[in-house]
Amino acid sequence: MSGDVRGVPRLLLRIEGAALLVCALAGYAWMGQSWWLWAALILLPDLSMIGYLAGPRIGAASYNAAHTTTVPLLLLAASLVLGSPMGAGLALVWLAHIGLDRAVGYGLKYVGGFKDTHLGSLGRAGEKSSVKLSRV
Repeated sequence: MSGDVRGVPRLLLRIEGAALLVCALAGYAWMGQSWWLWAALILLPDLSMIGYLAGPRIGAASYNAAHTTTVPLLLLAASLVLGSPMGAGLALVWLAHIGLDRAVGYGLKYVGGFKDTHLGSLGRAGEKSSVKLSRV
């Protein structure tokens, strides 16, 4: 077992990522947040890749911590309850980043290396294996 999602489930996870991106962008626009701030912050979660300087185990852990929806969803909920538009905007940018990553095939990382993700291997090998859809 390879540990990555293939076929139709992989496609559905990527569509789910695209939906997260679209919904986060719509929420951000609806709140009237600054698009300059969005542009400045959209790649901020990728700073978590610095963890790879300490090795693949720490790198995968730091990347995955910054690329799961739990914390930004909790931040969004808390911001809405507390009436903090800035917190909600930050959470929506974070969610948009995660959605974009998933939509283009960047999954959560395994300790085997940066290219080893739950959505398959990144790069040419991953592209070739994702083309073959399994029967459901």
